[in-house]
Amino acid sequence: MSPQVYSKRKTAIKLADTLNNIEGVPVSAYARELSDKWAKGEITGQQMKAALIAEHRKV
Repeated sequence: MSPQVYSKRKTAIKLADTLNNIEGVPVSAYARELSDKWAKGEITGQQMKAALIAEHRKV
């Protein structure tokens, strides 16, 4: 993955986390872990979404 793509992904994560914070929605440690893996290209966006949905269904 290029440094530019990684930087754009980290910026997108920061924006999403900020918006969630403004809305009063906490970002779980698990979501942060998945976001980091996505930013590094270790998982796809679809895999991240599926993992988050599966985790929320447990609750």
